[in-house]
Amino acid sequence: MKKYHKIQSVFKHNPKTKYKTLLEGEFALPEFEYLKNNQWIFTEKVDGINIRVHWNHETMSNLVGSISFAGRTNNAQTPPFLLKKLEELFPPLKFRTAYPETTMTLYGEGYGAKIRKGGGCYRKDQSFVLFDVKIDDWWLRRKDVEEIAAILDIEVVPVLGYGTLQEMIELARQGFNSIWGDFKAEGIVARPDTELKTRGGHRIITKIKHKDFTEE
Repeated sequence: MKKYHKIQSVFKHNPKTKYKTLLEGEFALPEFEYLKNNQWIFTEKVDGINIRVHWNHETMSNLVGSISFAGRTNNAQTPPFLLKKLEELFPPLKFRTAYPETTMTLYGEGYGAKIRKGGGCYRKDQSFVLFDVKIDDWWLRRKDVEEIAAILDIEVVPVLGYGTLQEMIELARQGFNSIWGDFKAEGIVARPDTELKTRGGHRIITKIKHKDFTEE
């Protein structure tokens, strides 16, 4: 189960503010600048714990396949209360019924009370929200991610809209309320409307946070 890649901020960070703010106009990657006027899809960035859910339909020791959970890295520790929730959300038989011949990795965020400062603003318990799915070497399209979320009866990160990178930047700068309630969203994750990669083979995907515009 491969760990989720790092998402690069849209601009470089400013060393004069101990990297708390951005060097606006200095794109972190040349691909961001080249594609800045294209249409990107914006989703809300959730402040939680990165979680991987791996379904292996070919496990020899288990006739119904197997589920494994991990954080962003294999050494990351998942809180016991969140692990219990993941086990409730992802029983192997659910995958066996829906995807008996497909091995896949779900990438999402564990979020809610006791997870990060202010996690209780999202919800009073804990849960998982999906943002990416990978099958073999293929990252699935948004509509396919939504379909899997519906079949597995889990949440998927909400789409905020579509637009250019500058429109994303201005929205994050102003700040906006989270889809989950009357509190400021952490930020935005954006990717081109069509999945693209750099010449080094890395996904083109970026993020920006409201706090990037303050020195707090």
